[in-house]
Amino acid sequence: MLFSVITLGCDKNTVDSERYRAALVAHGGEPANTLDEAEVIVVNTCGFIDAAKRESIDAIVDAARYRDGGNLQLLAAVGCMVQRYESELRDALPEVDLFLGAADMDRLVPELASRGLLNSDLLAHPGERVYDGDLPHVRYLKVSEGCDHGCAFCAIPLMRGRHRSFALGDVVREAQLLELQGAREINLVAQDLAHYGRDIRDGNGLAELLQALLRETDVPWYRLLYIYSAGLTPRLLETIAREPRIVRYLDIPMQHASDVVLARMRRPERRGRQREKIQQIRDAIPGVAIRTTVIVGFPGESESDFQELCDFLEEVRLERVGVFTFSRQEGTRAYELPDDVPEQVKRERQERVSQLQRIISAERYERLLGRSHRAIIDRVATPTERTQARLEIQADDIDGVTWLDGVQGHPAGTIIEVEAHAVADDFDFLARPGRVIVPSSDAASAKPRKRLPLMATTVGSFGR
Repeated sequence: MLFSVITLGCDKNTVDSERYRAALVAHGGEPANTLDEAEVIVVNTCGFIDAAKRESIDAIVDAARYRDGGNLQLLAAVGCMVQRYESELRDALPEVDLFLGAADMDRLVPELASRGLLNSDLLAHPGERVYDGDLPHVRYLKVSEGCDHGCAFCAIPLMRGRHRSFALGDVVREAQLLELQGAREINLVAQDLAHYGRDIRDGNGLAELLQALLRETDVPWYRLLYIYSAGLTPRLLETIAREPRIVRYLDIPMQHASDVVLARMRRPERRGRQREKIQQIRDAIPGVAIRTTVIVGFPGESESDFQELCDFLEEVRLERVGVFTFSRQEGTRAYELPDDVPEQVKRERQERVSQLQRIISAERYERLLGRSHRAIIDRVATPTERTQARLEIQADDIDGVTWLDGVQGHPAGTIIEVEAHAVADDFDFLARPGRVIVPSSDAASAKPRKRLPLMATTVGSFGR
């Protein structure tokens, strides 16, 4: 059976899709080179905001066309949007043969096996993940599922459930598997990394997990994505500052800076506390880059509230800010609030924040010129393009890239020293290459490390 998996949405969906591929391969499936040759297409949907839902539905409709113009025998829609809207989708999309929510990940193989498309023997596998991108040295690792925060605008708990930490040993084993597959940078992801371990109550939190990952793997770079500032304890900040293999980069969702709006959003911190946390982070981790996301046009947001947000961003001067317009989501507390900010005003405010942040980012980036930085090579030079890399402060896919001149013979995954000498296109750097710090094929350290035995599980139980 030839199959294709289409992934939409966040990095956590990327992890799930890699597990789907591994399970299908373990039971006799073979990845198709193109969609038109696939006999089974799995669309891993996102239901976070309206634009993501539309994109997911469009992808499903497009995939269904391969029933006539390709080899498609079965179309499956899986993931977050299905988790929330399965009954509505069944009525609206009769071309879909199989619907599975995010909580039903382990049912894909049995369902396909029952239709004679896969080996009916349910072979256990040790949580492998089959990568299907063009940067195999950059991988994502979920440390928990779900969320306990009660943010008024967010539907994640409705799709992913309450927060559940994965066992420390399981996370470490999965990191070891990613390392064996060539991972040089592992991005730790969760709805809130700082909540890791709170539900297990075995004394292991995020700091302990980081120490175990550093001890039991040789992956040169670990990056922390999506961590609430309230969970950045002095011990955790000390761990990040002390360990060079944890890149000096934090993605902290703040969402707004008006106390009135933050209270209506049911966010855990207020403007003054956010300001204090940013200063604590910068004091503890010299050279750290901080990224955040904000929402404009939340119900009741006045021009004064919006100006408070802009004033805050000017004051704290973060390296990067992503800005979104408010989108009402069924089942959330904010859905019941009057959506009283016109769409045109939302878009105007979005552009005003974006323009402000371009100026701030340019100023922050200007300070980095003429200095040495660590960078990881993502794509080697071609006859028409220079070598593409990223500094520590540039997360994959969202923070721009660094273009290098004169790099020859260093494959993707190599970590080198570079000197940034110019900023291009707002968020990209131009840099001169220097010495190799970690060759792509070598471990970060020659010191032998203890390897934990792999745990054989089914796809549904590993990391869920």
